[in-house]
Amino acid sequence: MGANSFSRGTRRWRLGGGESGVARRLTLRPVLVRYASRPVTTANKITIARVLLVPVFIGAIIYYLTTGEEVFRRVGILVFVLASISDGLDGYIARRYNQRSELGAVLDPLADKLLLVSAVVLLSFHGQTHLTTLPIWLTIIILSRDALLLVGLVVIHFTCGKAVVRPHLTGKIATVLQMGAVLWALLKMEPGWLPWWAGAAALFTGISGGFYILDGVRQLSASPASSPHPGQNAPTAGGGSKSAP
Repeated sequence: MGANSFSRGTRRWRLGGGESGVARRLTLRPVLVRYASRPVTTANKITIARVLLVPVFIGAIIYYLTTGEEVFRRVGILVFVLASISDGLDGYIARRYNQRSELGAVLDPLADKLLLVSAVVLLSFHGQTHLTTLPIWLTIIILSRDALLLVGLVVIHFTCGKAVVRPHLTGKIATVLQMGAVLWALLKMEPGWLPWWAGAAALFTGISGGFYILDGVRQLSASPASSPHPGQNAPTAGGGSKSAP
């Protein structure tokens, strides 16, 4: 068939070598129907619920910091503990019942970041007097690492086509220590131990960030997009350059 043809197998119209908007819709419709028909797994439902708990936690802590009413602090603690427990629960269900998915791989770390970053930022306000404040340097380290990782994921996605995030043990330890520091402040426990929690959390946060950066550099190096274009001039032994054939 010529340039102006209709392919039934791919459901795509070719008009003069191009593709019309109708053809794109015909191409995407089977894909959308296939994914829409898939049920959301139990693990992903738990992760989505954890994301929805983040605004509740933020509201409860803000109300407590402004009013000092203990009920809001208790609600914040309850929500934070439930979200922390669900973090391990959805991972266990995904592994135990083979419910790993690309959606879960995106939502799970996103839920962790939203909860922890919001908690660390709220508890680092030095103007409030109701709770022991977290060291500002811990907040800076956590935000800096997460910002670098976000930029790296975007660069890898657009360069390599897909960013693969491989969990590291140091990252899990950093998450547990960050949660411990937040709970230590929320529970109003002995403030003298808080700098130790914060220091350990900052240390493993920095180490895990280094591992993730090295992993991202390896992905970029392995991508064909990192190689020179074949048409570029290649250096010769005499220090000059010659054009590639």
